[in-house]
Amino acid sequence: MAIRQVVVLHGLYMSGFVMRPLCARLEKSGLKILNLTYNTLSPDRAAIFDKIDRFIGGKPTALVCHSMGGLVARAYLEANSLQSRHVEKVITLGTPHKGSHIAKQMQQKGFEMLLKNSVEFLLSENGDWPFNAKLYSIAGDLPIGLMPLIAKGSVSDGTVLIDETKLNGMAEHKVFHLSHTSMIYSRQVMDYIIKLINQSE
Repeated sequence: MAIRQVVVLHGLYMSGFVMRPLCARLEKSGLKILNLTYNTLSPDRAAIFDKIDRFIGGKPTALVCHSMGGLVARAYLEANSLQSRHVEKVITLGTPHKGSHIAKQMQQKGFEMLLKNSVEFLLSENGDWPFNAKLYSIAGDLPIGLMPLIAKGSVSDGTVLIDETKLNGMAEHKVFHLSHTSMIYSRQVMDYIIKLINQSE
């Protein structure tokens, strides 16, 4: 059965507002969208997961997630609700699956108050993707942001290292010449996401 609905999860310090252009493009392709806004500094897991469960409603679903949103998606799958078993694809954009180097640096330098409870996601140290849902990880290599200052000589999108976007067990890893935020507005990335959602396995 084809995927006809998508949950969209934004990243740290953002809201569903920034994901609207991507959502509009997905809707135009005929997909039903839940553009879920949540408090990234104090995420209420139960409330987030309940909204996702109610939207899925037993139908094949994809999760499209920017940055920290991909870590929220992982936590949702780990909770293993009955509805989560209908998630067939997870597409992440600039998600630090292995944990965020910048978040670790901020914590070490005493700036954890800027991250608050987001650290429970951002400081995770995952190496594998153990879920039935297929993971497609999109990364950027245009380093506009703090990362070149924090990790000189690194390859990143300016916020997330490319290596942080890779996990054992992912279905595909693709790099675009884009920065961390610009990838959510890229027509090229939007077209690629729609292709991934529509392709039969």
